[in-house]
Order: sequence, then C-alpha cells, then structure tokens
Amino acid sequence: MRNAHPQGSSQALAGRIAEWLTFDNMHHQWLLLAACFWVLFMFMVASKFITLTFKDPDAYSAKQDFLFLTAVPDVGRSPGETHFPEELKPTGKMLVEPLVYTQRLELMRNVCREDALRNLSHTAVSKFVLDRIFVCDKHKILFCQTPKVGNTQWKKVLIVLNAVANLRGDQTNTPSSPTPPPICFPGAFPSIEEIPENVVHDHEKNGLPRLSSFSDTEIQKRLKTYFKFFIVRDPFERLISAFKDKFVHNPRFEPWYKHEIAPGIIRKYRRNRTETRGIQFEDFVRYLGDPNHRWLDLQFGDHIIHWVTYVELCAPCEITYSVVGHHETLEDDAPYILREAGIDHLVSYPTIPLGITAYNRTKVERYFLGISKRDIRRLYARFEGDFKLFGYQKPEFLLN
Repeated sequence: MRNAHPQGSSQALAGRIAEWLTFDNMHHQWLLLAACFWVLFMFMVASKFITLTFKDPDAYSAKQDFLFLTAVPDVGRSPGETHFPEELKPTGKMLVEPLVYTQRLELMRNVCREDALRNLSHTAVSKFVLDRIFVCDKHKILFCQTPKVGNTQWKKVLIVLNAVANLRGDQTNTPSSPTPPPICFPGAFPSIEEIPENVVHDHEKNGLPRLSSFSDTEIQKRLKTYFKFFIVRDPFERLISAFKDKFVHNPRFEPWYKHEIAPGIIRKYRRNRTETRGIQFEDFVRYLGDPNHRWLDLQFGDHIIHWVTYVELCAPCEITYSVVGHHETLEDDAPYILREAGIDHLVSYPTIPLGITAYNRTKVERYFLGISKRDIRRLYARFEGDFKLFGYQKPEFLLN
C-alpha cells in the first residue's frame, strides 16, 4: 500500500511528459507547415511581380530610357532649365521627350546662327532643294533625300504608305494638289520587301510626288504643317560610299558616271597625266575640294546629289525639320521617326544588319591614305558646315 502512491505518481508524470512531447512535436509541425505556406506565398508574389515587370517590353524600355536620358548633360544650359522648341514639345506619346533628338535640333539651330559659318550652313530653298523632298499627303510627311545614307529604305516606307492610301482611295486631288504619278501596280506593295529596286528609283512609277510639283502656296503650307525629317551620316564616310557606289561597283548600271562624269573629273584634276587607270578617290577628293567645282557641277546636273553637302540638299537652316536621324544610330532613330510621324502601326523599317551603320574609321583612313593634307583640308573646308551642323567630330587624324 505504501508503494502504490509513488508508482501512480510516476505513471501520471510519464503521461504528462508524453503529452507535452506530443504537443511540442505538433507545435513544431504546425510552425514548419506555416513557414512552408509563407515561402510559397512569397514565391507567388515575386513571380507575379516579375511577370508584370517584364510582360510589357515597351514599358521596361521606357523606364530604362528615362534613366539614361535624365543623365545626359545639357551643354550650355543652366541647371534646372528645361526648354522644348515649339515643334518638339512633348506629344503625350512618351513620358519624356528623348533629349538626343531635341539636342540635335538645338545644335543645328545654334550653328545656323553662327555668322562665320553662314556660307557653309545656309542655302536658298530652290527647286533643287524642293526636288529632293518627297511628299506623303495622307500622313502629312515630308522626307528630304540625302543619297548614300540608306535613303532607298525610307523611300520604300513612303511607297508602302502611298500605296495603301491609293488602295483605300485616301488620296485627294485638287488643282493645287496634283495627282501623284501612278504606281507601277497600284496598291501592289503592302510590304517593303515586295518593292523592286527599279520601282524605288523610277519616279514615274514609285508614286512619290516631289514637293516641287506643288504650287508655291501648297509648298509653304506643307513646309509649315507637315512632319519633316532627313538622315545624315559622317560626311567623309558618305563621300566614300558615293565614290564606291557610282565609280567602282555601280550596281544599278548607270554608265554615265564612268563614261561621262569620271573622265571630266580626271581631265581637270589628275596630276599624273600619264596615269591611265580609271578615276581614283584622290581625283574625286580634289574635285570636291576645289572652290571652283561649280562649273563641273553644272555639267553633271542632278547626278551631283550623291556627293553635295546636306546643306545644299535639304536647306536645314531654312526649313524647320522635326527630326534629324543619324545613320550611325539608325537602329534607334528609325523606330523613333516612325513613332513621331504616327505611322509605326502601319509600316516598319527593314531589319538593319548588325554593325552595318557603325562608323568605320579604318575604312576612312584607308581611302584617304596617300592623299595630300592640302587636298584633305580643302575637302573639309567645303564640308565643315555638315560636320558642325550635325555634331560630327572634325577628323583631326586626317588633317594633321
């Protein structure tokens, strides 16, 4: 009897310990289960956030552009000052107007105001200039052609736009708005890839009216109200491209360059009269750098558009352009131009092969190798306006 109580107490104690251990074990299990649910919940939230962040590449791009553009220094402006030229005020399409395009226009206007460069930056808005500007009335676009800067593709863009307009019956013809030349196959070019090269450069077939074909009143109305743009590239690299295209390869079989223009340049500018080779880049450079080149230009007619200055082609100090694109950054500039012109939903710029638009200093050095510093300096003196208007660095490695 004396031992019964201690034995019962021991059993009760053992039961309580077992009960406590069971409870503690269940408590740990519940904590572990709760922790698993918490981790799963956080993973789901994180996954949803990642999906929302990267689902819209345009939104992501816009955020990145904003971070980059706000870091661009605005040269010559007091801190905190923000100014948008009248024709470049934010349109509401983007949160921030890309500063690089505004800065290009401001640089151009500043150079236009420099009296020392007036003869190199100003030209009359003559028929020669108006002949270079192509019109798309449906979308209120003017494009100034600057050959050897990828202009064929931009002309294809306008051909597609005009073809779609013709197909829909959108063109309006009035006495002051002449009927555009008929396209070879009206409405037959719904995409850029389908346009034959011979149509692009045949102005009787491509459906691209020139600004010169309108009355003075209609010309002024379009210059004041339409979206206007053109493309530039490093001036010396453009001259190399023109020389190769017209005097070396001549892919479009334009025999007059080799048989008429080249002999005229050789006769006047070749120093070694016993040299029998065809035209060399050195001959071409001497012709272009000659202050008296104009008498030959008159003989060559409109063929000179492939190597005259951007100033002579597009009159950038007389015409208020909306955008100036750069060949070197065309991968960014082309979509921007289409978007600002309001046509990005209708047409796309053709795919640009990687690296094809990049400036090639090695090529420039190779072509100018052996040409006298005097001739290069004279060439630069003629194209200095183009270098400064569009922010291209003076090629000191060639001049000094």
